[in-house]
Amino acid sequence: MSTASTDVRTRPQNASSLLRFDARHYLDTPGLSRIKDDIEIEVADRAYLPDLTDLKRDWVASVAAPAFRVLAAGRASRPHAFASIGTGSGIDALAAIEILGAEVVGITDLFDEVVAAAARNVRRNIRAGTDVALHAAAGDLLTPLAPSRVKFDVIYENLPNLPVDDTRAIEKDKTSAAFLAPRREAIPAFVADWLLTMHYLALVQSHDALTRDGVVLSTIGGRVPLSVLTQMSRDAGFVPRILTYGWKVQADADDVISTYANWELQGLGPFRFYTVDALTAAFADLKPGEAGADASAIEASLAGEQLGAVAAWEAHRSGVRIGHTYVVLQSSLAE
Repeated sequence: MSTASTDVRTRPQNASSLLRFDARHYLDTPGLSRIKDDIEIEVADRAYLPDLTDLKRDWVASVAAPAFRVLAAGRASRPHAFASIGTGSGIDALAAIEILGAEVVGITDLFDEVVAAAARNVRRNIRAGTDVALHAAAGDLLTPLAPSRVKFDVIYENLPNLPVDDTRAIEKDKTSAAFLAPRREAIPAFVADWLLTMHYLALVQSHDALTRDGVVLSTIGGRVPLSVLTQMSRDAGFVPRILTYGWKVQADADDVISTYANWELQGLGPFRFYTVDALTAAFADLKPGEAGADASAIEASLAGEQLGAVAAWEAHRSGVRIGHTYVVLQSSLAE
């Protein structure tokens, strides 16, 4: 029996509690064919809740799903296999099952309980008669999916930017904004300096997990120049393209902006923030795919509006609404 849908966030009180919401509203589509209309999501303690009170602030609804639509429209054939690195609640995988038509799905995250809950969410919300082979495992980036030997047509990642050196902080906190550092792998200096380490490593690991015409979708809070992101893709052995481009109000602004400001004071950056008013004017009514095609021009138009992290922190503390751009970077294997 389907449950009554709601567009209002409901916070689980324990592991067995569920978020219930209308997937048609969440994915901005009048009809669904592969996942249920009424979604029930269990959220593990270390996974972030979807933001159902304002879908423009929700990463899957406002960033991933539009990117999947643009990708699907531009492909000659439907992606057969999809992987999500850092899936959280698994809603990104459900969006891929519906929008991309994925029939084989791999999901990973850092903690066993997060992946277990995400796997239950995927299985619980697939429409009857839809066949999906699910591979779910916990661990570092793509490594947990290696035993499946699946080659993926689309690898999607929404990984953290901010390094921490305290295991206890990762253990006790939600991990969407930070990752455990240092890493042992060789990282280009510019990648580390722009706090893009995890995105680069996901690209490097993807070489062995992609089909020949597969792509990696890196979703990145664009607080760095677009040229840095495309160079990162090239250095990892890919051909880059800005698939979609947009902006968001800075979530967890007290923590995130102040952390970027601290890195800036140590010589990194300057990182790029903007007032919400400036972002609203620059993007106007452009759809994410349209903005992606015109990303360089939009970035140039914002040049005079940039706030470094220190300035953005001061503005935020004075009550100014601060946002940042986001990028969905498509990386294809070089010929």
